[in-house]
Amino acid sequence: MGLSGFENYYPSQLSGGMQQRVGLARALATDADILLMDEPFSALDPLIRTDMQDVLLDLQEELNKTIVFITHDLDEALRIGDNVAILRDGVIVQKGSPQNIILNPVNEYVAAFTKDINRGRVLQIGSIMDKETMRGGLEIEHDMVLEDALQVLSKANVKRANVMQKFQPIGTIDLDKMIRALAPPDAAVGPHDH
Repeated sequence: MGLSGFENYYPSQLSGGMQQRVGLARALATDADILLMDEPFSALDPLIRTDMQDVLLDLQEELNKTIVFITHDLDEALRIGDNVAILRDGVIVQKGSPQNIILNPVNEYVAAFTKDINRGRVLQIGSIMDKETMRGGLEIEHDMVLEDALQVLSKANVKRANVMQKFQPIGTIDLDKMIRALAPPDAAVGPHDH
């Protein structure tokens, strides 16, 4: 949990972020099949919050627990969730992968709710790739987010790359499609919108 050297301290003697780590360790110590976390990081400053999200993602990868994570922070939900549900007035409006919710909002409410999301940090290349593959060329992983993939293409000075999964090509992505995916659909500017 990243608390080496603090084993003999009481939680009240630790910082807020360290206390959250203790709370997470307590929850994991029960070895429950499902963990319910109700806004566990909401009181933390942004840097500690991001650090705790990283800890949770690492633990999830290692322990493979089902975690129901409740948050009002859509960026947080999209970052850590592999299945996200958006509720309105106690009713599920849309559920699915973060990729699907951003790319295919079911109604105006979800579209408005997701319009200010930094799509470059959430959308993965695999969600917008073309299915055909090409021989040779730059390779990027299907789960790389747009922001990172744009940097890879820019550094390599190429406009197109093979999308890979488990060392196999599964599609291609080009620079123009990546740039278009960064903007919400209603942000498109037509030739008459100067």
